[in-house]
Amino acid sequence: MTDGTGAIPAPPPGGVRTTRRRGRTSAAQQTTLAELGSSWLVAPADVTTGPARTATFGRTAPLLIDIGVGDGRASVAWAAEHPEADLVAIELHRPGIVKLLRALDADQRTNARVLEADALAVLDDLEPGSVDGIRVLFPDPWPKRRHVHRRLVDRRFVTTAADLLRPGGELLLATDWDDYAEHMVSMVATDRRFEPDHPADRPDRPVTAYEQRGLDAGRAIRDLRYRRTGGGATSSSG
Repeated sequence: MTDGTGAIPAPPPGGVRTTRRRGRTSAAQQTTLAELGSSWLVAPADVTTGPARTATFGRTAPLLIDIGVGDGRASVAWAAEHPEADLVAIELHRPGIVKLLRALDADQRTNARVLEADALAVLDDLEPGSVDGIRVLFPDPWPKRRHVHRRLVDRRFVTTAADLLRPGGELLLATDWDDYAEHMVSMVATDRRFEPDHPADRPDRPVTAYEQRGLDAGRAIRDLRYRRTGGGATSSSG
């Protein structure tokens, strides 16, 4: 959440590799933040514990975490698809936050909140076993070899996701870069608590702006879906 002055808090040391502060905020966007932020923007402390989420949403419900919001439509659609759950969308790109706030206002979606923060820091503060779904759609691919270490989906992320998800919970990933898809597959394979789920059809979600860029460039879309098992082993050997 902002501090009331329009300034975004600095990310923690060592954090933000794939979701970083960028994008200037226009006067119209500042107006949107001022007018709609109080309805949907929350602080990390409002959602990282069960009692805090109950106070924030006014109920106790399953929790979905959407990392990166694009133009906001996919986040709103996911919340609408799961009215029984509470969705927390995490983003640092202010123009994207503004688009999501406008989409939430148009939809009057009550089971979604927006968190302006480093996703990795938020995940670290959530309670183990408290999440029912984690989704990352089209994260920054960092295609240059020297930048691969900045990719969000790495071994640490996978382990954290497995710790947070309840047995039966889902990890949903999507990318339009083949090498990132293979990287994701290899990273998730390091944790035995995940098993691949292979739906027959494309997930029923809006085409995001980043997805459309990939399609326009002729790249194939890779949707990867995993389910958290009830096993306790954390990782495979090697």
